[in-house]
Amino acid sequence: MIISDWNSRYVEILKEFRYDKKQDLASAVILDSILKKSNTLQKIREIINSRTVFVIGSGPSLSLAIPFLKKFRKTVKIVADSAVKPLIENGIKPDVIVTDLDGDEKSLIKIGKTNAIFVVHAHADNIIKLQLVENFKNCIGTTQTKSFGKIQNFGGFTDGDRAVFLANHFNAKKIILFGMDFGNKIGRYSNTKISDRKIKLKKLKKGESLLEWLSKKSRSELFTTSKSIIGFKKIDFQDLDIIIT
Repeated sequence: MIISDWNSRYVEILKEFRYDKKQDLASAVILDSILKKSNTLQKIREIINSRTVFVIGSGPSLSLAIPFLKKFRKTVKIVADSAVKPLIENGIKPDVIVTDLDGDEKSLIKIGKTNAIFVVHAHADNIIKLQLVENFKNCIGTTQTKSFGKIQNFGGFTDGDRAVFLANHFNAKKIILFGMDFGNKIGRYSNTKISDRKIKLKKLKKGESLLEWLSKKSRSELFTTSKSIIGFKKIDFQDLDIIIT
């Protein structure tokens, strides 16, 4: 089920970024045709439901977070795709990867052979990359348009905030953000060209506003170790033991 009033948020995104709804839908149709039937949706539900979940992005504070993330190997980690490479390089295993396939392809393909679950988003600008999902052992598809076939809509816009919407949809008990800064600085792990900086910052601002909107609806306890976000309690890394227990 799509989160209530999501369609209004989607209309705002289409207008603000001048996206084409028909192309978004066309991309989702192609992804649906590539995906195989599976029980991956149920696997995600079992992983997240009533659990404490880390949502990890590639913002500037990720470097500071990595030493602490290493201490919580058993905690569920939902990772935006640009954060996958630095986590793997530091021995941190993502459980769920939320991606529109613009991250490091070698890292995605490598972890795609493991039991990690991929939540691949289809939109107008990534149609030519959708065949990458054939490399992923466990995969479901998402869209910002209507749900159909093997395609879901959990809400969200960027990889990072979509990861939070995903955790919320599957009733995480607590959602704790890492490397999710939403400021005027782009993290060094983000695959952003200098020429794309302006649009990236605009997308981050929209992602932050969507999380503020979600916080008014969510039944999960919401925390952030990164930049303060309205509706999320700001905590220090040193307090993680207390929050998780």
